[in-house]
Amino acid sequence: MRPITALVEGAWSEGARRGLEDLVATGLVGAIRVVGSGGGEGPPAAVAGVPVERTNADEPGAGPAVAGTLEAVETPYLMQLRGGGVVDPEPRGVARMVAAADASGAPLVYGDFVDAVGGERRPHPLADYQLGSLGDRFEFGPLALWSTAALRRAVAAHGAPADDLRWHGWYDLRLKASLAALPLRLPEPLASRAPEDERASGAAVFDYLLVQREAQLEAERVATEHLERLGARVVPPFAPFPAGGEYPVEASVVIPVRDRLRTVADAVGSALAQRADFPFNVIVVDNHSTDGTTALLAGRARDDDRLIHVIPERRDLGIGGCWNEAAFHPACGRYLVQLDSDDLYEGEGVLERVVGLLRGESCGMVIGSYSTVDFDLQPLPPGLIDHREWSDDNGPNNALRIDGLGAPRCFASELVRRHPLPNVSYGEDYALALRISREYRVGRIYDSLYHCRRWDDNTDAALSAAAVASHQRYKDRIRTLEIQARQRAGAAE
Repeated sequence: MRPITALVEGAWSEGARRGLEDLVATGLVGAIRVVGSGGGEGPPAAVAGVPVERTNADEPGAGPAVAGTLEAVETPYLMQLRGGGVVDPEPRGVARMVAAADASGAPLVYGDFVDAVGGERRPHPLADYQLGSLGDRFEFGPLALWSTAALRRAVAAHGAPADDLRWHGWYDLRLKASLAALPLRLPEPLASRAPEDERASGAAVFDYLLVQREAQLEAERVATEHLERLGARVVPPFAPFPAGGEYPVEASVVIPVRDRLRTVADAVGSALAQRADFPFNVIVVDNHSTDGTTALLAGRARDDDRLIHVIPERRDLGIGGCWNEAAFHPACGRYLVQLDSDDLYEGEGVLERVVGLLRGESCGMVIGSYSTVDFDLQPLPPGLIDHREWSDDNGPNNALRIDGLGAPRCFASELVRRHPLPNVSYGEDYALALRISREYRVGRIYDSLYHCRRWDDNTDAALSAAAVASHQRYKDRIRTLEIQARQRAGAAE
């Protein structure tokens, strides 16, 4: 018996046919299923001699469609050909996946691949799956091999994907199956892919926020139910945090910077231009700039004593480490308010507004919204980034699913000192936000508070696939630690 049923979901295409032909050529595919809408050109009755069974479904990822696919599979494994381009399986890669699945008992086996772009072949490593890999957009690559038995055990233990799920049936099933064993990544190229989307990472960074509201809410529901099964769901009421203690000023705007001569003066200027009914300063942590930024800041600090120009002694600090330098500095205020060295506040009342919310509602943290602009501050898509997927009652749980919580972020300084940021330059603020939201109230502002410049020197403008995977791995590690902490807190109650 050939062990694999190949699965194609969505519209039938020439790329799907070519991918299936290559899969059949491995000698491991005994059946093919196509799940998609009834419109357009359909699949043939067979591909390379293997019969094709077609199921009509407007939403292939809907709960009933996923449950129906699983019920119909008669082979030990189900291989998803995932979208995003024409897939060419490595000749022995599929057999390698089956062998790894047999040896490990993992519910899902996936692996690295190669992007074939313009005659070049670019390695595309992926991230290992962890307890904290909760994102509904986790990348498994073009080939995903599911264990039929593992999926059926998950359904027996936790139920099939609900009938009213329209988009996230596979997401629900993946999370349920991961309770028994985690998906397994093979760190080796198993296929090549001619991608349809060749945008740089900076152009795709906001894609997850463009998903329609109903789909976001459905994914939140699936993730929250999973946290409930894990014993890691937190529930309101969340504690207030009335910030006390003696501080030299009420608030400090914190700007970590390295080599931003073209933009840092704008950022500092917008911070110093704030009007507030309390004293504040601006702490710029200059991480050993080499492009003239240091001289610019030193001159500006001489002209305005509210600007605290800090050059750390250490040379191994990331953005998180620079934030810690500001939080523990003698000039630090009662509240810390974020501003990136590329960006600038919209208007002169931002500081007073966010600090007013922090104080007035005794929040541990406040998160605002921002607008994307080009270098010259002209609007860029997607425009307003307001993270309206947040809710006061379930936001701290949904935060474990999504990749960010918005900006600007503002914290009670005492909490930052209790829970210093990781000394990294990606995900450092996310880690602190998760920790604070576990226990304390988070305030939100949904209209734009600052301009976020998108330009060539952004740190995420054009990341390699390896860097994207590294970022994914790190954020999933943060989520893993947070889930474990919430599990322990729940067990202690």
